[in-house]
Amino acid sequence: MEEKQFSGILNGAVPGEPVKKDENTRRGNWGNQIEFVLTSVGYAVGLGNVWRFPYLCYRNGGGAFMLPYFIMLVFCGIPLFFLELSFGQFASLGCLGVWKISPMFKGVGYGMMVVSTYIGIYYNVVICIAFYYFFMSMTNLLPWTYCNNPWNTPDCSGVVGSQFNASLANATSSMVSGVSEAVNRTKRTSPSEEYWKHYVLDVSDDIGNFGEVRLPILGCLAVSWCVVFLCLIRGVKSSGKVVYFTATFPYVVLTILFIRGITLDGAINGIKYYLTPQWQKVLDAKVWGDAASQIFYSLGCAWGGLITMASYNKFHNNCFRDSIIISITNCATSVYAGFVIFSILGFMAHHLNVPVSEVADHGPGLAFVAYPEALTLLPISPLWSLLFFFMLILLGLGTQFCLLETLVTAIVDEIGTDWIIRNKTIVTLSVAIVGFLLGVPLTTQAGIYWLLLMDNYAASFSLVIISCIMCICIMHVYGHSNYFKDVEMMLGFPPPLFFKVCWRFISPIIISFILIFTVIQYKPITYNDYVYPSWSLAIGFAMALSSVICIPIYAFYKISKSPGATFRERLKAACRAHPKWGPALQEHRTGRYAPMVPEDTVEARPLQEKEEMKEENKEKEEEMERKDEISLTIQGSNGSTNTHNNPNPSA
Repeated sequence: MEEKQFSGILNGAVPGEPVKKDENTRRGNWGNQIEFVLTSVGYAVGLGNVWRFPYLCYRNGGGAFMLPYFIMLVFCGIPLFFLELSFGQFASLGCLGVWKISPMFKGVGYGMMVVSTYIGIYYNVVICIAFYYFFMSMTNLLPWTYCNNPWNTPDCSGVVGSQFNASLANATSSMVSGVSEAVNRTKRTSPSEEYWKHYVLDVSDDIGNFGEVRLPILGCLAVSWCVVFLCLIRGVKSSGKVVYFTATFPYVVLTILFIRGITLDGAINGIKYYLTPQWQKVLDAKVWGDAASQIFYSLGCAWGGLITMASYNKFHNNCFRDSIIISITNCATSVYAGFVIFSILGFMAHHLNVPVSEVADHGPGLAFVAYPEALTLLPISPLWSLLFFFMLILLGLGTQFCLLETLVTAIVDEIGTDWIIRNKTIVTLSVAIVGFLLGVPLTTQAGIYWLLLMDNYAASFSLVIISCIMCICIMHVYGHSNYFKDVEMMLGFPPPLFFKVCWRFISPIIISFILIFTVIQYKPITYNDYVYPSWSLAIGFAMALSSVICIPIYAFYKISKSPGATFRERLKAACRAHPKWGPALQEHRTGRYAPMVPEDTVEARPLQEKEEMKEENKEKEEEMERKDEISLTIQGSNGSTNTHNNPNPSA
């Protein structure tokens, strides 16, 4: 008994409770539903929630931006999230295996893998830079506080120190002009910006000039990949336990930073700047485009991660409830993070006596320049810096876990042999090593140029196209009525009417709108004053197309290999669901998925096998008769006759 309890504790069970067994013993399942929800929250809530949403919000009308944002959440975000979760959970397969639903569209799964590969490469580089800043914060004085370092230039002007204080003292009669002269000059170059450009990255002058590998960044990249691998060493069994910390602790840090932020002078001005509605901007199509794009990219749709995570759910799990909880949590986190960011930026703007717009930034500029500089103004600044970068690390890891698991699951499901399933850890290690090696060029002096190029092109319009084709395949090729029946069979109730309408019409229209908006709003990428050369933009478009091109290439391949005398017949055969499509376990393959055994197959069985079946059936009948006889004679504990097995209780 003690041994059983001990093994239960090792498996994450509560002492005294029976150990839950996996429903799918071959692939495995989540330990419980909390693990799945936390993993999905960690996947959806990433760095973009902190460094992109607040900036989009203040740029697009403050509080007025919330209206199109939540409308897009309801009509596009939640329906697509539910569609992908139900898709993966029903088939219990990763982003490649699920396309048994319509084999011709398996290229969509390969496209998802390509996108996840690109994102996984550069995303871990961002995490490794956060690791570097975290380690550099373990000091009494943050290294980006003053301008007296070897890497600083004469243009550097800090917000802390004797120069700033002296300038303020000399400018008491004209504070605004004094601060502008001492701090801003023409365009203020902060110590944190020079630390970022000249020390951490040592940026080269061109994307083609790689220079040398930045060894500290390379070391942190190795640490980052090691952490990701160790957390996924047993797949969802190990990552499911890690997310109890990685998915929840960022909220603790956000709350600590929020409480600290709102107690500072000028914090209210920053929050007002963040939230003050400019209702006239609601009529601007660009605002709606930004809202739709942010919802789409923030939730991680079309990356393959949602399908993969849901594939480890038990078949009858209520993924409808989960999709609503996770989607709303993701968007609420974005809004909450805006308060944390702008309370600190408001304090910094107040300290410098400049508008909040002059200190506001987004992307790496916010995470590694603007916010770290604001933290230098706080007492015990290294503590706040440690907390902030630890939060960024955890937010990044939550997404990175799912990106790596998406690739590993797709490979394992596709090969499908017992050996590959038993040695899944080797696949995980191999993918991690390849990911590390492909990330090495991003740790060079030109690395930031390539990182931003991948961020802007590798996962932009290609995701929109992939998601749109997925909707068309499931709803219109496989058939909406078939899919609605599948969902009802899995959940016990059909999808609500609202989701049926969104899946068939509204969500694809919004996705198409996002695609058109992305094309119309396209501008060649720049980094500060650096304009990317045309050959680098060509590489960017090639990365974007490399995921989309998988779809027609595989479709033509599948059609050519399908049976049929004419192209039309081959096309129909390629679109038709594979015989193995449906629930993974035999016990769930009921209704139209129930196995059909033709009579000629039974007749063709060897005589010996038929005799064995007859004997087994005869033994079962005799056993049932004995149970019936016993049930007539045994009295229950209340004195009544036990007639449960008696076909005629009144006898």
